[in-house]
Amino acid sequence: MTQSKAPFSTAEYERRLCKTRAAMADAGLDALFVTDPSNQAWLTGYDGWSFYVHQGVIVTMEGEPIWWGRYMDMMGGRRTCWMDHANILGYGDHFVQSTVVHPMQDLAEQLKTRGFTAARIGVEMENYYYSAKAHAVLTEELPEATLVDATALVNWQRLVKSDVEVDFIRKAARITEKVMLTAIDRAAPGVRKNDVVADIMKAGIEGIGDDWGDYPAIVPLTPSGLDATAAHLTWDGTPMRAGEATFFELSGCYRRYHAPISRTVFLGTPSDDMLRAEEAQLEGIAAGLEAARAGNRTSDIANAFMDVLAKHGIERSGRMGYPIGLSYPPDWGERTASIRTEDETVLQPGMVFHFMPALWMDSWGLETTETILIRENGAAEPLCDLERKLIVKG
Repeated sequence: MTQSKAPFSTAEYERRLCKTRAAMADAGLDALFVTDPSNQAWLTGYDGWSFYVHQGVIVTMEGEPIWWGRYMDMMGGRRTCWMDHANILGYGDHFVQSTVVHPMQDLAEQLKTRGFTAARIGVEMENYYYSAKAHAVLTEELPEATLVDATALVNWQRLVKSDVEVDFIRKAARITEKVMLTAIDRAAPGVRKNDVVADIMKAGIEGIGDDWGDYPAIVPLTPSGLDATAAHLTWDGTPMRAGEATFFELSGCYRRYHAPISRTVFLGTPSDDMLRAEEAQLEGIAAGLEAARAGNRTSDIANAFMDVLAKHGIERSGRMGYPIGLSYPPDWGERTASIRTEDETVLQPGMVFHFMPALWMDSWGLETTETILIRENGAAEPLCDLERKLIVKG
């Protein structure tokens, strides 16, 4: 075996494998093919910017998982995965972006040689990285097998974090604090937005001490003025202006683990309606944190926040958060539970959420969010130590 760069112990990976196999048994699966790079890393430690080609992890009911991908990336697998090299496989470059052959033909052969010709095999159908063509070819190459939609099967096993994962998220939170303070400090009239973002990204990659920063799964979201009425705009070269609010939605990243938060900076004097919204938002966040207790539901967090908004006469709809942890682009969310009024997921100690009850109004946006940890007892713990308020810079 090699563990030269795997971030966790073999025992931790075996714990994850055991949870995954239990879920596979419940779903009646003989094998599982995992393509989400976050799930691949969670199961094997694999870490490389190779998710633009077909790759994945084969999980069966015994033995180590098998990482499978492009031959040149197999070498990265040997450097980052915890498994024996015999369980890190590579297909030839003639399969890459070919119109004549497809990597799924190689995967099918790997499954056949392991006795899964007529098996029930789970695949992640609703996934950024598993294409319609891939599914069609795999189906054609395994006509006797039954391909079952196993979307988010592994994701749900990631929902409750181990102690070592929480430790990584705490390290990411320290980097997040540095990143956000950099953004707040640099924000000023006349400063080009791209220059602010350059400093943000530098701070994030520098990290804190020996805890170096990784690239986050989402780039800095930094819209100002009317652009801040939208949720997911990035940046341009326009100078920041007095009389405008800018929200910064940012995350530090440590060994692929995230701790996102948002803060809003107003350059000048904010309007009375923004200040009233801030008061309601902060009161609602406090109520949501109190409701974020083990044994309650994600909907309880959402309802607590929405009740406060209703009291203040503010209308809002939609999701207010999601689980976070280990992620790759394009999303730092885990795509399982949601903090929204209709979600009944029961909160358990070790769950970590980005609680983001942002307000996007007709002419401005106000984002104040927290990464929160569900604890054994008491209300949720915000993992970033940054004052929760609208930052006003005259």
